[in-house]
Amino acid sequence: MDSSRAKRFGKSCVNGAAIALLLCGTAGGRAADFSFESAGARFGFGASSSNKDFHQAEAFVDWNLPWHWDLGRKWEVQTRLDLSAGGLADSQAGGAVGTVGPLVALGWERVPLSIAGGSGPTLLSRWEYGTKDLGDTLQFTSHIGLYWDIAKHWRLGYRFQHMSNAGISHSNPGLNLNAFALSYRF
Repeated sequence: MDSSRAKRFGKSCVNGAAIALLLCGTAGGRAADFSFESAGARFGFGASSSNKDFHQAEAFVDWNLPWHWDLGRKWEVQTRLDLSAGGLADSQAGGAVGTVGPLVALGWERVPLSIAGGSGPTLLSRWEYGTKDLGDTLQFTSHIGLYWDIAKHWRLGYRFQHMSNAGISHSNPGLNLNAFALSYRF
């Protein structure tokens, strides 16, 4: 790893650590139990013409982290840990993908909708797909989405996600996906 690449990687790690500390800070929040929140499957496809041949399928598990904030008037922010594993493919090749990272969900007690976003490191078993070179095994995936609790234990979701290597590699085209999920809520 050359020195400029090492510096960019170090900066990415520092930024990630700062976000994790911010999420884990309990100022204004209250501790709760670390518990399973949901588990399910997600399927995504390319969100732009340059990513149109890509698709991703994965299983995921979300845990409630022990910090959440009551914002008053039945609004609540909940921190979670998202872990996923699956496959990423285009029309020519396929490989494994795995991501782990924090997310923050905002919901209102009286409405079965929530908004969630997060970011985390992603590992790829391959980073070259046809003519698209994603640059490296290590990527970072950021996402924001809308979720609908359709029944007591079932949730449908949509999220837009962006995966890139944050400039730690010479090639960093990024990959944008639209992803849909079905999950069981514990």
